[in-house]
Amino acid sequence: MHYVTLIKGDGIGPSIMDEAVKVIDAAGAKIQWEEAHAGLGAYEKFGTPLPDETMASFDKTRVAFKGPLTTIVGGSGFRSINVALRQKYELYANVRPAKSWAGVKTRYDDVDIVIVRENTEGLYAGLEHFLTPKKDIAESLAVVTRTGSERIIDYAFKYARENNRKKVTVCHKANILKYTQGLFLDVAREIAARYPDIQFDEKIIDAACMHMVMNPKQFDVVVCTNMFGDILSDLTAGLVGGLGLIPGANIGSDAALFEAVHGSAPDIAGKNLANPTAVIMAGAMMLNHFGETEAAQRVVRAVEKVVNDGTHVTPDLNSNSGAGTKEMGDAIVSALE
Repeated sequence: MHYVTLIKGDGIGPSIMDEAVKVIDAAGAKIQWEEAHAGLGAYEKFGTPLPDETMASFDKTRVAFKGPLTTIVGGSGFRSINVALRQKYELYANVRPAKSWAGVKTRYDDVDIVIVRENTEGLYAGLEHFLTPKKDIAESLAVVTRTGSERIIDYAFKYARENNRKKVTVCHKANILKYTQGLFLDVAREIAARYPDIQFDEKIIDAACMHMVMNPKQFDVVVCTNMFGDILSDLTAGLVGGLGLIPGANIGSDAALFEAVHGSAPDIAGKNLANPTAVIMAGAMMLNHFGETEAAQRVVRAVEKVVNDGTHVTPDLNSNSGAGTKEMGDAIVSALE
Protein backbone atom coordinates (compact mmCIF):
# COMPACT_ATOMS: atom_id res chain seq x y z
CA MET A 1 0.00 0.00 0.00
CA HIS A 2 1.26 3.46 -0.93
CA TYR A 3 0.21 6.49 1.13
CA VAL A 4 -0.32 9.81 -0.63
CA THR A 5 -1.31 13.28 0.55
CA LEU A 6 -4.03 14.41 -1.86
CA ILE A 7 -4.34 18.17 -2.37
CA LYS A 8 -7.15 18.88 -4.82
CA GLY A 9 -6.38 22.58 -5.03
CA ASP A 10 -8.38 25.55 -6.29
CA GLY A 11 -10.53 26.41 -9.30
CA ILE A 12 -10.55 23.46 -11.67
CA GLY A 13 -8.38 21.47 -9.26
CA PRO A 14 -11.08 19.38 -7.59
CA SER A 15 -12.68 18.31 -10.87
CA ILE A 16 -9.46 17.25 -12.61
CA MET A 17 -8.08 15.63 -9.45
CA ASP A 18 -11.24 13.55 -9.05
CA GLU A 19 -10.72 12.18 -12.56
CA ALA A 20 -7.03 11.54 -11.92
CA VAL A 21 -7.75 9.61 -8.72
CA LYS A 22 -10.41 7.62 -10.56
CA VAL A 23 -7.97 6.66 -13.32
CA ILE A 24 -5.10 5.82 -10.96
CA ASP A 25 -7.33 3.64 -8.78
CA ALA A 26 -8.66 1.86 -11.85
CA ALA A 27 -5.11 1.17 -13.05
CA GLY A 28 -4.64 -1.27 -10.19
CA ALA A 29 -2.14 0.45 -7.90
CA LYS A 30 -3.00 0.23 -4.20
CA ILE A 31 -2.99 3.78 -2.90
CA GLN A 32 -4.39 5.13 0.35
CA TRP A 33 -5.34 8.75 -0.27
CA GLU A 34 -5.18 11.24 2.62
CA GLU A 35 -6.95 14.43 1.58
CA ALA A 36 -5.45 17.72 2.71
CA HIS A 37 -5.92 21.37 1.80
CA ALA A 38 -3.83 24.22 0.39
CA GLY A 39 -4.33 27.38 -1.62
CA LEU A 40 -7.14 29.91 -1.72
CA GLY A 41 -9.75 27.46 -0.45
CA ALA A 42 -7.58 26.59 2.52
CA TYR A 43 -6.97 30.26 3.26
CA GLU A 44 -10.70 30.98 3.28
CA LYS A 45 -11.42 27.99 5.52
CA PHE A 46 -8.41 27.89 7.84
CA GLY A 47 -6.91 31.39 7.61
CA THR A 48 -3.72 30.10 5.98
CA PRO A 49 -3.00 28.79 2.49
CA LEU A 50 -0.87 25.98 3.90
CA PRO A 51 -2.42 24.57 7.10
CA ASP A 52 -0.36 22.69 9.69
CA GLU A 53 -2.54 19.63 9.06
CA THR A 54 -1.45 19.55 5.42
CA MET A 55 2.21 19.78 6.35
CA ALA A 56 1.72 17.03 8.95
CA SER A 57 0.19 14.76 6.32
CA PHE A 58 3.06 15.39 3.88
CA ASP A 59 5.57 14.87 6.71
CA LYS A 60 4.04 11.43 7.21
CA THR A 61 3.40 10.22 3.64
CA ARG A 62 6.41 11.92 1.99
CA VAL A 63 4.48 11.89 -1.29
CA ALA A 64 1.88 14.46 -2.39
CA PHE A 65 -0.39 14.60 -5.43
CA LYS A 66 -1.53 18.16 -6.05
CA GLY A 67 -3.92 20.08 -8.23
CA PRO A 68 -3.36 23.73 -9.23
CA LEU A 69 -3.32 26.31 -6.45
CA THR A 70 -4.17 29.99 -6.36
CA THR A 71 -1.43 31.98 -4.63
CA ILE A 72 -2.89 34.54 -2.25
CA VAL A 73 -1.95 38.14 -3.01
CA GLY A 74 -0.73 39.91 0.11
CA GLY A 75 -0.91 39.03 3.77
CA SER A 76 -0.47 35.27 3.50
CA GLY A 77 3.23 35.04 4.20
CA PHE A 78 3.84 32.99 1.04
CA ARG A 79 5.24 34.32 -2.21
CA SER A 80 4.21 30.96 -3.68
CA ILE A 81 2.81 27.87 -1.99
CA ASN A 82 4.58 25.72 -4.56
CA VAL A 83 7.93 27.36 -3.80
CA ALA A 84 7.31 26.99 -0.06
CA LEU A 85 6.67 23.24 -0.43
CA ARG A 86 9.70 22.75 -2.68
CA GLN A 87 12.00 24.54 -0.26
CA LYS A 88 10.68 22.98 2.95
CA TYR A 89 10.94 19.42 1.63
CA GLU A 90 14.09 20.02 -0.45
CA LEU A 91 12.32 18.98 -3.65
CA TYR A 92 15.34 20.02 -5.64
CA ALA A 93 14.51 18.42 -9.01
CA ASN A 94 11.60 19.66 -11.07
CA VAL A 95 11.00 17.26 -13.96
CA ARG A 96 8.69 18.17 -16.85
CA PRO A 97 8.51 15.90 -19.90
CA ALA A 98 7.09 17.32 -23.12
CA LYS A 99 6.23 14.84 -25.84
CA SER A 100 4.23 15.25 -29.05
CA TRP A 101 0.75 13.73 -29.25
CA ALA A 102 -0.48 12.20 -32.49
CA GLY A 103 -3.95 13.64 -31.85
CA VAL A 104 -2.81 17.20 -31.13
CA LYS A 105 -1.88 19.30 -34.14
CA THR A 106 1.19 21.47 -33.51
CA ARG A 107 4.13 22.81 -35.50
CA TYR A 108 6.17 19.64 -34.83
CA ASP A 109 5.22 15.99 -34.46
CA ASP A 110 8.45 14.59 -33.05
CA VAL A 111 9.16 16.57 -29.86
CA ASP A 112 10.39 14.49 -26.92
CA ILE A 113 12.18 16.72 -24.39
CA VAL A 114 12.54 16.45 -20.62
CA ILE A 115 13.34 19.63 -18.71
CA VAL A 116 15.17 19.04 -15.43
CA ARG A 117 15.08 22.27 -13.46
CA GLU A 118 16.87 23.10 -10.23
CA ASN A 119 14.02 23.79 -7.87
CA THR A 120 15.27 25.44 -4.66
CA GLU A 121 17.98 27.99 -5.52
CA GLY A 122 18.64 30.59 -8.19
CA LEU A 123 16.56 33.74 -8.34
CA TYR A 124 13.63 31.92 -6.73
CA ALA A 125 15.47 31.72 -3.41
CA GLY A 126 13.40 34.80 -2.54
CA LEU A 127 16.29 37.07 -1.49
CA GLU A 128 14.84 40.41 -2.52
CA HIS A 129 14.94 43.86 -0.97
CA PHE A 130 14.73 47.56 -1.75
CA LEU A 131 17.95 49.55 -1.67
CA THR A 132 16.42 52.95 -0.93
CA PRO A 133 13.81 54.24 1.53
CA LYS A 134 11.76 55.44 -1.45
CA LYS A 135 11.64 51.85 -2.73
CA ASP A 136 12.64 52.96 -6.20
CA ILE A 137 15.58 50.58 -6.52
CA ALA A 138 15.08 46.85 -5.93
CA GLU A 139 17.57 44.00 -5.88
CA SER A 140 17.17 40.23 -6.23
CA LEU A 141 19.99 37.86 -5.36
CA ALA A 142 20.52 34.61 -7.26
CA VAL A 143 21.95 31.78 -5.18
CA VAL A 144 23.87 28.99 -6.93
CA THR A 145 25.79 26.52 -4.79
CA ARG A 146 28.16 23.75 -5.77
CA THR A 147 26.10 21.28 -3.73
CA GLY A 148 22.84 22.30 -5.38
CA SER A 149 24.39 22.27 -8.83
CA GLU A 150 25.96 18.85 -8.34
CA ARG A 151 22.77 17.17 -7.17
CA ILE A 152 20.54 18.54 -9.97
CA ILE A 153 23.05 17.90 -12.75
CA ASP A 154 23.82 14.41 -11.48
CA TYR A 155 20.06 13.80 -11.28
CA ALA A 156 19.72 14.80 -14.96
CA PHE A 157 22.45 12.40 -16.07
CA LYS A 158 21.05 9.56 -13.94
CA TYR A 159 17.58 10.25 -15.35
CA ALA A 160 18.99 10.09 -18.88
CA ARG A 161 20.74 6.79 -18.23
CA GLU A 162 17.79 5.16 -16.42
CA ASN A 163 15.32 6.22 -19.12
CA ASN A 164 17.44 5.30 -22.14
CA ARG A 165 18.04 8.92 -23.07
CA LYS A 166 21.11 9.70 -25.15
CA LYS A 167 21.95 13.33 -24.46
CA VAL A 168 22.00 15.96 -21.71
CA THR A 169 22.16 19.65 -22.58
CA VAL A 170 23.03 22.23 -19.92
CA CYS A 171 21.52 25.65 -20.61
CA HIS A 172 23.27 28.59 -18.96
CA LYS A 173 24.28 32.24 -19.16
CA ALA A 174 27.89 31.83 -18.05
CA ASN A 175 29.10 34.26 -20.70
CA ILE A 176 27.56 37.12 -18.68
CA LEU A 177 26.86 35.75 -15.17
CA LYS A 178 30.34 34.38 -14.76
CA TYR A 179 30.17 33.44 -11.08
CA THR A 180 26.69 31.94 -10.60
CA GLN A 181 26.12 30.52 -14.06
CA GLY A 182 29.84 29.88 -14.44
CA LEU A 183 29.79 27.66 -11.36
CA PHE A 184 26.77 25.77 -12.69
CA LEU A 185 28.47 25.20 -16.06
CA ASP A 186 31.76 24.14 -14.46
CA VAL A 187 29.94 21.55 -12.35
CA ALA A 188 28.06 20.30 -15.43
CA ARG A 189 31.31 19.73 -17.27
CA GLU A 190 32.78 17.86 -14.29
CA ILE A 191 29.77 15.58 -13.90
CA ALA A 192 29.44 14.95 -17.65
CA ALA A 193 32.87 13.33 -17.55
CA ARG A 194 31.47 10.68 -15.18
CA TYR A 195 28.86 9.65 -17.77
CA PRO A 196 30.80 8.82 -20.94
CA ASP A 197 27.79 6.89 -22.27
CA ILE A 198 25.67 10.08 -22.33
CA GLN A 199 26.33 12.75 -24.94
CA PHE A 200 26.87 16.18 -23.35
CA ASP A 201 26.08 19.55 -24.87
CA GLU A 202 26.01 23.10 -23.54
CA LYS A 203 24.04 26.07 -24.87
CA ILE A 204 23.67 29.68 -23.82
CA ILE A 205 20.05 30.09 -22.71
CA ASP A 206 18.91 32.66 -25.28
CA ALA A 207 20.41 30.63 -28.13
CA ALA A 208 18.86 27.49 -26.64
CA CYS A 209 15.39 29.08 -26.85
CA MET A 210 15.93 29.91 -30.52
CA HIS A 211 17.27 26.44 -31.32
CA MET A 212 14.43 24.78 -29.44
CA VAL A 213 11.85 26.62 -31.54
CA MET A 214 13.70 26.04 -34.81
CA ASN A 215 14.71 22.40 -34.28
CA PRO A 216 13.48 20.82 -31.03
CA LYS A 217 14.64 17.37 -32.12
CA GLN A 218 18.22 18.25 -31.17
CA PHE A 219 17.21 18.31 -27.47
CA ASP A 220 16.70 15.30 -25.23
CA VAL A 221 17.24 15.97 -21.49
CA VAL A 222 17.84 19.61 -20.61
CA VAL A 223 19.16 20.77 -17.22
CA CYS A 224 19.33 24.35 -15.96
CA THR A 225 18.92 26.66 -13.00
CA ASN A 226 15.55 27.61 -11.58
CA MET A 227 14.32 30.55 -13.63
CA PHE A 228 15.71 29.27 -16.93
CA GLY A 229 14.01 25.93 -16.29
CA ASP A 230 10.73 27.66 -15.51
CA ILE A 231 10.84 29.45 -18.85
CA LEU A 232 12.04 26.50 -20.94
CA SER A 233 9.44 24.13 -19.50
CA ASP A 234 6.65 26.45 -20.67
CA LEU A 235 8.33 26.80 -24.05
CA THR A 236 8.43 23.02 -24.51
CA ALA A 237 4.80 22.83 -23.39
CA GLY A 238 3.93 25.22 -26.21
CA LEU A 239 5.70 22.96 -28.69
CA VAL A 240 3.41 20.02 -27.89
CA GLY A 241 0.05 21.70 -27.35
CA GLY A 242 0.12 23.64 -24.09
CA LEU A 243 0.31 23.29 -20.32
CA GLY A 244 -2.89 21.24 -20.23
CA LEU A 245 -0.86 18.30 -21.54
CA ILE A 246 2.27 18.65 -19.38
CA PRO A 247 2.82 16.82 -16.07
CA GLY A 248 5.33 17.81 -13.42
CA ALA A 249 7.26 16.05 -10.70
CA ASN A 250 9.17 17.62 -7.82
CA ILE A 251 11.69 15.16 -6.45
CA GLY A 252 13.80 15.29 -3.29
CA SER A 253 16.00 12.77 -1.53
CA ASP A 254 13.14 11.54 0.70
CA ALA A 255 9.98 13.24 -0.55
CA ALA A 256 8.19 13.92 -3.82
CA LEU A 257 5.28 15.98 -5.12
CA PHE A 258 3.45 15.37 -8.40
CA GLU A 259 1.25 17.98 -10.02
CA ALA A 260 -0.33 19.62 -13.01
CA VAL A 261 1.81 22.63 -13.88
CA HIS A 262 -0.99 24.81 -15.24
CA GLY A 263 -3.05 27.33 -13.29
CA SER A 264 -6.32 26.98 -11.40
CA ALA A 265 -8.42 28.59 -14.22
CA PRO A 266 -11.23 29.88 -11.98
CA ASP A 267 -13.16 31.12 -15.03
CA ILE A 268 -14.01 27.54 -16.03
CA ALA A 269 -14.19 25.98 -12.58
CA GLY A 270 -17.25 23.79 -12.07
CA LYS A 271 -18.17 23.85 -15.77
CA ASN A 272 -16.89 20.37 -16.70
CA LEU A 273 -14.52 21.90 -19.25
CA ALA A 274 -11.04 21.44 -17.78
CA ASN A 275 -8.59 19.05 -19.43
CA PRO A 276 -7.41 16.44 -16.88
CA THR A 277 -4.56 15.12 -19.06
CA ALA A 278 -1.67 16.90 -17.32
CA VAL A 279 -2.54 15.78 -13.81
CA ILE A 280 -3.35 12.21 -14.89
CA MET A 281 0.06 12.01 -16.56
CA ALA A 282 1.57 13.40 -13.36
CA GLY A 283 -0.17 10.54 -11.61
CA ALA A 284 1.60 8.13 -13.96
CA MET A 285 4.91 9.73 -12.95
CA MET A 286 3.93 9.16 -9.33
CA LEU A 287 3.22 5.49 -10.03
CA ASN A 288 6.67 5.13 -11.57
CA HIS A 289 8.12 6.77 -8.48
CA PHE A 290 6.46 4.05 -6.40
CA GLY A 291 7.84 1.35 -8.68
CA GLU A 292 4.33 0.63 -10.03
CA THR A 293 5.63 0.64 -13.59
CA GLU A 294 2.96 -1.64 -15.04
CA ALA A 295 0.14 0.54 -13.69
CA ALA A 296 1.96 3.65 -14.88
CA GLN A 297 2.29 2.27 -18.40
CA ARG A 298 -1.39 1.35 -18.44
CA VAL A 299 -2.31 4.93 -17.54
CA VAL A 300 0.00 6.46 -20.16
CA ARG A 301 -1.28 4.14 -22.91
CA ALA A 302 -4.89 4.89 -22.00
CA VAL A 303 -4.39 8.65 -21.98
CA GLU A 304 -2.53 8.52 -25.29
CA LYS A 305 -5.29 6.43 -26.83
CA VAL A 306 -8.03 8.85 -25.77
CA VAL A 307 -6.13 12.04 -26.66
CA ASN A 308 -4.96 10.71 -30.00
CA ASP A 309 -8.42 9.42 -30.90
CA GLY A 310 -9.92 12.81 -30.07
CA THR A 311 -13.49 11.59 -29.72
CA HIS A 312 -13.91 11.86 -25.95
CA VAL A 313 -11.69 14.81 -25.06
CA THR A 314 -12.34 18.23 -23.57
CA PRO A 315 -13.16 21.23 -25.83
CA ASP A 316 -9.60 22.59 -25.79
CA LEU A 317 -8.53 19.45 -27.68
CA ASN A 318 -11.63 19.05 -29.85
CA SER A 319 -14.39 21.65 -29.77
CA ASN A 320 -16.75 19.21 -31.51
CA SER A 321 -16.31 16.24 -29.18
CA GLY A 322 -19.14 17.13 -26.79
CA ALA A 323 -17.17 15.61 -23.91
CA GLY A 324 -16.12 17.30 -20.70
CA THR A 325 -13.75 16.62 -17.83
CA LYS A 326 -15.76 13.73 -16.41
CA GLU A 327 -16.46 12.12 -19.79
CA MET A 328 -12.77 12.27 -20.69
CA GLY A 329 -11.88 10.64 -17.37
CA ASP A 330 -14.43 7.90 -17.99
CA ALA A 331 -13.01 7.32 -21.48
CA ILE A 332 -9.50 6.96 -20.07
CA VAL A 333 -10.70 4.43 -17.51
CA SER A 334 -12.42 2.46 -20.29
CA ALA A 335 -9.20 2.57 -22.34
CA LEU A 336 -7.08 0.98 -19.60
CA GLU A 337 -5.68 -2.30 -20.86
